[in-house]
Amino acid sequence: MRRALFESAAPKQTVSLTLNSDLYAKAKRAGINASRVAEDALAQAYADSIARSLRAELAQDLESADAYADEHGSFAELVRRHYETDDGAV
Repeated sequence: MRRALFESAAPKQTVSLTLNSDLYAKAKRAGINASRVAEDALAQAYADSIARSLRAELAQDLESADAYADEHGSFAELVRRHYETDDGAV
């Protein structure tokens, strides 16, 4: 089960945002809750940021694993060589 990115039950905090006044007025007349939209967009941007960080970390880890395999051979090659060796065991 995935852990939530943030505590959804955390108390609300008043913040100041600078928005296009015409857009805000039209959205307000349309019944759009700007706070909800901003919170949803911020949550999505945060999730995207976490995903980008994880992809970068994974890419770095895979690069390190490839470099290790290039220098020392892969685990599969190690196992294959082990079982190809006749050590006299039954």
